[in-house]
Amino acid sequence: MGPSTIILVAVIGILLFSLVLWFFSRYKKCPSDKVMVIYGRVGKNVDGTTRSAKCIHGGAAFIVPVIQSYEFLDLTPLSIPVDLKSALSRQNIRVDVPSRFTVGISTEPSVMQNAAERLLGLQLAEIQELAKDIIFGQLRLIIATMDIEELNTDRDKFLEAVSRNVEVELKKIGLRLINVNMTDISDESGYIEALGKEAAAKAINDAKKSVAEKERDGSIGEANARMDERINVSKADAEAIQGENLAKTEIAMSNATLREKQAEALRIATAAEKIQAAKALEEAYAAEKEAEEARSAREKATLEADVIVQTEIQKRQVELEAEAEAEKIRRKAQGEADAIYARMAAEARGMEEILRKQAAGFAEIVKSAGGDAEAALKLLIADKLEDLMRIQVDAIKNIKIDKVTVWDNGGTGANGRTSTANFLSGLMKSVPPLEEVFAMSGLALPEYLGKKKAEAPEAAEAPEALDAEVAEEE
Repeated sequence: MGPSTIILVAVIGILLFSLVLWFFSRYKKCPSDKVMVIYGRVGKNVDGTTRSAKCIHGGAAFIVPVIQSYEFLDLTPLSIPVDLKSALSRQNIRVDVPSRFTVGISTEPSVMQNAAERLLGLQLAEIQELAKDIIFGQLRLIIATMDIEELNTDRDKFLEAVSRNVEVELKKIGLRLINVNMTDISDESGYIEALGKEAAAKAINDAKKSVAEKERDGSIGEANARMDERINVSKADAEAIQGENLAKTEIAMSNATLREKQAEALRIATAAEKIQAAKALEEAYAAEKEAEEARSAREKATLEADVIVQTEIQKRQVELEAEAEAEKIRRKAQGEADAIYARMAAEARGMEEILRKQAAGFAEIVKSAGGDAEAALKLLIADKLEDLMRIQVDAIKNIKIDKVTVWDNGGTGANGRTSTANFLSGLMKSVPPLEEVFAMSGLALPEYLGKKKAEAPEAAEAPEALDAEVAEEE
């Protein structure tokens, strides 16, 4: 056998040994305090659906490389403090229920599957918080279905309901309830404390009553025993000393005195018993009164809370309606403002377009006049001359003068005119001349329309003609 053959055999041996080691390394054992979850391609369920994971507790399995992997779920119990505050009971009394729950991952096959699907990869603290939320919800639900008396006295019923409801919900995520430890239950109104005081007072009164009855029975028994003894002795003495009348008389008197004292003792014992019973009843009535006062205060607080809540709801409703109305007004105002803005913007655009068109038209007029702005202005004035004349005429056309009466004495003024002539002349001068109209506009009439002449004295009109006109008008 040559060296190459030996090397080849050695290499093949090493590969086989490595393969065997690798095979055994994929064979994983599950510790007793853990659940091994194999995921990947792990087969199918009974109904034909694909399994999400395979759970193993207390065994071993071969992990197929590439298509399978594994992780462990810790079975360490989790102690969860649950300090439930202000839970509402069936009587609408808020109670505090401090407790501690111990939970852990279940090893039941179906529940282990739930744990593999919902808790794999979570830390113990995260699992603890998740379980704590579920426990809080179920505790509140259970307390809402029970009275304060049941919570305080029937602890077995309460713990049974808690275990049953919480266990069902915890199984949905793969956990099981191991233990529940409840401490003292308390409430804000002091109702449970009042119940305790009432029970304590009743127990004390019952004990006092029992002691008094026993003492009474003992006293009566002792008195009866003494009475029997004395009677028997008296009978023996009477039979032995029948002739001794004096002794019988003394014995009779002694017996009478003894009976009187026994009756007095019996009366004192009966009075003491009745006094103790009366005190017991008084203490019981006081405890009942205190409990009723506590219950009345609780009902009053509940009623006040309902009224305050209803008032707050109505106040909030009014505020919401006011806000809605304000929002409606604001939107309406905004819409009107937008409409006004749009209308004014449209008018501005229209005015701008008009001015632009006018400017363009004037530019065309100047262009038609050969660039001479004055000639263009003359063309515009000539075009508007008829309108200007019409405006002058319209200034006095619509004046309604039904009757004018002028009292004239026929005399002439400084200018050689009569008062009537001066009145008519002033009336006509109230119409502004064309030249003044142009002057007020900052313009001047062109020379071809004529020049202003120097003022000349006006000829006075004949007074007779004016008087005739005035007479005709009258």
